[in-house]
Amino acid sequence: MKKTKKEISIQVEDAFENQQNLSDMVLDDGYLDIMEDKTVVVYAVGGTIAMKSDSTGALVPACSGEDLTAAIPGLSDLCNIEVEEFSNVQSSAVTPKMMLDLSRRIQKTLRRPEVSGVVVTHGTDTLEETAYFLSISLSEDFQREIFKPIVVTGAMRGASDVGADGPANILASVRVACHDVREDIPRVMVCLNNEIHAATRVTKMHSANCATFQSPGWGPVGYVDEDCVYFRNGGLQLEAGLNFPTPSRLTAKVDIVKAVTGDMGEFIDFSVDRGVDGIVVEGFGRGNIPYTMMPSIKRAIKKGIVVVIATRVKAGRVLDCYGYKGSVTDSLSVGAIMAGETTAAKARLHLMYILSQKSARELQKEDPDCFRAYLQETLDPVLSSRLFE
Repeated sequence: MKKTKKEISIQVEDAFENQQNLSDMVLDDGYLDIMEDKTVVVYAVGGTIAMKSDSTGALVPACSGEDLTAAIPGLSDLCNIEVEEFSNVQSSAVTPKMMLDLSRRIQKTLRRPEVSGVVVTHGTDTLEETAYFLSISLSEDFQREIFKPIVVTGAMRGASDVGADGPANILASVRVACHDVREDIPRVMVCLNNEIHAATRVTKMHSANCATFQSPGWGPVGYVDEDCVYFRNGGLQLEAGLNFPTPSRLTAKVDIVKAVTGDMGEFIDFSVDRGVDGIVVEGFGRGNIPYTMMPSIKRAIKKGIVVVIATRVKAGRVLDCYGYKGSVTDSLSVGAIMAGETTAAKARLHLMYILSQKSARELQKEDPDCFRAYLQETLDPVLSSRLFE
């Protein structure tokens, strides 16, 4: 039936009013008003982001988490902000035990229904290691039930420096933490310089540049703009949850040995003598090492010590492309595990976490081959499927 002019006029007015109501719901940054009901918890760990120059010009710890968040214009407009003062130390003082404690506290926090995500402010020197540990240490129950962002951020300039980048990094990270996580993006991310990186792939590339964090060979999984958060596809492949319960403490001892030209394996021998549970050898290129290190690696593996071969190169996998003595093929033949694209520092945390699990150690004793296959799969599933059909 044909509508009258009056009916059409009323319909147009209603549509205009509805549009106005929708506009009223939208904040200046493009987020719907529903974000005001969300809560983001900021865990302050320390680092340059919380430092100011002293009388000598040196950066020292000076700001609490409350200080950092209170100084950011517009932050409270995004959502409700809570601050947890975890510590205030330089990142070189952060230990694996602290990472574990932080992980357990964050998992408890994210179980609160009103909390949409967590932001961790951290020093940049070891930021990638803490982010990686948070990624692998999510408990089995947590991984099944909770899909909320954990965003780690920091700053390359102190809070008192000209052009301090900390406030902008926190603001961007809170925006990411308010984002509804889908299954195709990682739950643990690093966000600086408006770029979002997967914790498993990101690394610090420059000692001073604000654009220091990159993911060589992968790139960022997304970025933060003024009005929204964009994610690219494929982030799920970068997750590293190991499906273990989060332990109460880390019991395994793991060393890193950096291979150098002419290396005779003395540092591997030293690690064996001091009773470590695992050794990560940082090799060259594809993971090849001086052949003179091989006798020490063989001795370590015969004693039940897990040996993982990583590479000092920033991008690319460790792979058995060569067949000479000291090659990855040689290392595999004596029972070593390849780290894939995982850096030596992250592979160390990886081993510490797995070797601190009672069930993993039992499997290592009962079925060493099965344990090797599992461990290889957690680091490089493609290589593992070829080696352990």
